[in-house]
Amino acid sequence: MKILLASSEVHPYSKSGGLADMVGALGKTLANLNHEVGIISPLYAGIRERFPDIQPLRYDLSLQMGSKLVDGKVWYLHGPAGQHLYFIENNHYFNRSNYYTEQGSDYPDNDERFFFFSKSVAFLAQNLPWHPEIIHVHDWQVGLVPLLVRHAAQQGNWKQAPATLFTIHNLAYQGVFPASSYSLTNLPDDHFRFEEVEFYGQMNCLKSGIVFADLLTTVSPSYAKEITTEEFGCGLDPLLRIRRNELLGILNGVDYAEWNTTHNSALPAPYTVNDLRGKAINKAFVQQELGLPVRSESPLFGNVSRLAEQKGVDICLEALDALLAADIQFALLGNGQPEFEAAFQALATRYPEKVAVRIGYNHALAHRIEAGADFFLMPSRFEPCGLNQMYSLRYGTIPIVRATGGLDDTIIDDTEDDLRANGLKFHEYSALALIQAMRKALRIHADTPLLLRYRQNGMVADFSWNQTAGEYIRAYKDAKTRAQKRT
Repeated sequence: MKILLASSEVHPYSKSGGLADMVGALGKTLANLNHEVGIISPLYAGIRERFPDIQPLRYDLSLQMGSKLVDGKVWYLHGPAGQHLYFIENNHYFNRSNYYTEQGSDYPDNDERFFFFSKSVAFLAQNLPWHPEIIHVHDWQVGLVPLLVRHAAQQGNWKQAPATLFTIHNLAYQGVFPASSYSLTNLPDDHFRFEEVEFYGQMNCLKSGIVFADLLTTVSPSYAKEITTEEFGCGLDPLLRIRRNELLGILNGVDYAEWNTTHNSALPAPYTVNDLRGKAINKAFVQQELGLPVRSESPLFGNVSRLAEQKGVDICLEALDALLAADIQFALLGNGQPEFEAAFQALATRYPEKVAVRIGYNHALAHRIEAGADFFLMPSRFEPCGLNQMYSLRYGTIPIVRATGGLDDTIIDDTEDDLRANGLKFHEYSALALIQAMRKALRIHADTPLLLRYRQNGMVADFSWNQTAGEYIRAYKDAKTRAQKRT
């Protein structure tokens, strides 16, 4: 098949979270399976410098944005698996220190920035010589693309328009803008109504994708069910219930070429499921790197996360405060809401020999925390899929998760299957429930044979991308069939 993926970020070129990992790995896997694959994303600051083989294409963009024309360029890089990588350049929109926010607040022109990017996706899809059969778009930043494609086809600007598939990575982030932003789309006014892109007097980009895509997916089977409920639907559950038969939950995969313990330049020592001695070396290394006392007997809890309410930061702080009197250590790598950053830094100041906090993101350090920790905390309020729990499993690090979304789909605890248990789950969203799970972790850590069994069960779990890519290929075929019936 000929597939064009569109995303606001793609690893290793740009990354703020799991979206980038997913798009990069899916594109590479599809290309390795002999599909023709293109991936389009913005040209953010630093990409040209880090990837000097990138070249400009002949496409010069001049796109109508409301009453003005906005110019841009397209850059190209040939991917390692043969995938086509396209980057949209506009220095005013994308040459910034961050992708979406500055000092914790959204850029005020995010509507204009990502409408321009969405229009660039539609333009490129129309003009690429290899003619994509499907456009697979990800999250609100490209939620307009299915509508732009359908409108262009209705205007006769597309001989055979591609089918569209829209993946919801996180329903809580919807790209909601004032009604006045709609004029920047240059689409007919009759699309600005409640049945389509209007949302309580405003414009909703995620809703646009849900309404107009030929098929919808999200990133785990449990989350696909959860978002059709009022509790998790973020105001869009009535619409998602209408489209429930066109909504699939496909669990994200893991790129084991990168996330592995045997051939990994980020780790000081390799280890395998049958020889875990290197894990102890990694633990000592990361303890020393983060300024913690090197104590093999102290259980090390790790966390690599965006510091936001969704991630359960509040109950994590409360639970740690209650448990740090015990012989435990905690290592955090993350950034996000300033009040949470400050709270973790204050905790590290109070417990300098037990808590290490690094604000920001460092990819190599993320690997070392995953490898060095004994347990990995993911107490999320909700979690569409989650990747770190799957990384933890492969690294022999036992995840402690709240049973929601993809966390519930990927982790097995002893109440479900005692012999296959690979992690710990708790159900109630409370510090007390997390504390109880962490105390259970301490008991497991003290039981060497049981600790080994949990680690080995995790390391043999398989969430490889080939299986996930196969599910997406079936979804693409379904989307094409639905698009043909619609026309």
